[in-house]
Amino acid sequence: MEILSEGLTLQEKLNILADAAKYDVACTSSGVDRRGQKGSLGNSCAAGICHSFASDGRCISLLKILQSNECVYDCKYCLNRASNDRVRATFTPEEICQLVIEFYRRNYIEGLFLSSGVCKNPTYTMELMYRTVYLLRTQYHFNGYIHIKAIPSAPPELLEQMGYLADRMSINLELPTAEGLKQLAPHKTQAAILRPMGQIQHRIADYRLAIGKDARMERSSGNRYLSDTIFDTSPKRINENHQYPQTRTFQSPSPSGPTPFVPAGQSTQMIIGATGENDYQLLTTSQSLYQQYDLKRVFYSAYVPLNEDSNLPSLDTAPPLLREHRLYQADWLLRYYGFHAEELLSADRPNFNVLLDPKCDWALRHLELFPVEINRADYATLLKVPGIGTKSAMRIVQSRRTGALSFEALKKIGVVLKRAKYFITCQGRMMYHIRINEDFITRQLIGEDYQKSWEIDNPQSYRQLSLFDDNLLQIQPDNADVHKTVFGQI
Repeated sequence: MEILSEGLTLQEKLNILADAAKYDVACTSSGVDRRGQKGSLGNSCAAGICHSFASDGRCISLLKILQSNECVYDCKYCLNRASNDRVRATFTPEEICQLVIEFYRRNYIEGLFLSSGVCKNPTYTMELMYRTVYLLRTQYHFNGYIHIKAIPSAPPELLEQMGYLADRMSINLELPTAEGLKQLAPHKTQAAILRPMGQIQHRIADYRLAIGKDARMERSSGNRYLSDTIFDTSPKRINENHQYPQTRTFQSPSPSGPTPFVPAGQSTQMIIGATGENDYQLLTTSQSLYQQYDLKRVFYSAYVPLNEDSNLPSLDTAPPLLREHRLYQADWLLRYYGFHAEELLSADRPNFNVLLDPKCDWALRHLELFPVEINRADYATLLKVPGIGTKSAMRIVQSRRTGALSFEALKKIGVVLKRAKYFITCQGRMMYHIRINEDFITRQLIGEDYQKSWEIDNPQSYRQLSLFDDNLLQIQPDNADVHKTVFGQI
């Protein structure tokens, strides 16, 4: 039995369900390459499939929708919660297939991001999404990028079969602690969310081993993870005997080769600011997720007040955009710069200074390690210096083989000297006579970045262009629209 929206046209459903999907930020570049095939429509390019905004507000380039905004859950932070008085709509699988194919042919999109509220129950919802993607791949021969937001507590065999159809799957952790989840989303449990994460991780590892790769995703050689775990779930391998249509021959690189399973990896999302967790808790949770579930990304979504509730921030609370930005920067340090959560923060100092880049914040608390001599420091040490990224660190190591580097040479290499100049020397000399004092350097760095920080916390208003005629848009963008526009997350 399908859930149908009486009296709504396809256009009206699209307006409702595309708008309802904008609060899910787990959607960026695909990370998967797949060439076009004879008899199929579309392809997937690792560098070209993304969901972001151009400077003029144009949406690029995934169709991002919900299968349904019906939901039996009553999560306090969610606009689509059961107790909210909302116009409800549900796409049939055929309607989504029609939208994807027609939009692709018109060059509106290159792929699909599909999530859903929990209509009826998790099994029914996941079956509806599975039929949609199965039809899109097999009947409509769509070969483009597909990102699926899986439903916790859905049958594991159904999640497995979806993994052979989708390029990326994600399951929202929602909140970093079990206590926060119990407070704001009493129908959900951390164990129910983490169990399918483990299942997907196992299947990804099985596929990677089958094609001769390491079981884990490739990461920076300097990256380190927590050895202790904060989760007690033990994912189990699933029963192969089930009634869902088999898709193991889909996209097989050869007639006898293994079928790719979620080749672009899995991700998750955490809401920032709805509950009282500090940055240290958020970052250690993310680090443990990377270590235990080999996630491709953890996304952070600044809470936008949508519902009035005693357990939530008031409706006039501004979204913590700058805090979200700093967490993304810190997350990057964990994944690519060899930092450990306990190095960046601690129980005694659990929050970042939002006015400073997290690497600057760390460096100022470890001035005994600086200044670093640019012509002698190894690659791992260079990565710790504010203003030096992975590419510029490698260029420094390569360039100094032919001679000593100067500050002018560093600028050409791509080092951001407005930050790095406080922490480095070239041939034993600093760029200027600078006092190595935490308060002094902090004031200088905050002054350098003040304008950028202000712009993040006070974004300009942009409109999202519709896939049809934007001149007919009557509703002005709200705080959530502004937030997602600035960070390319709508």
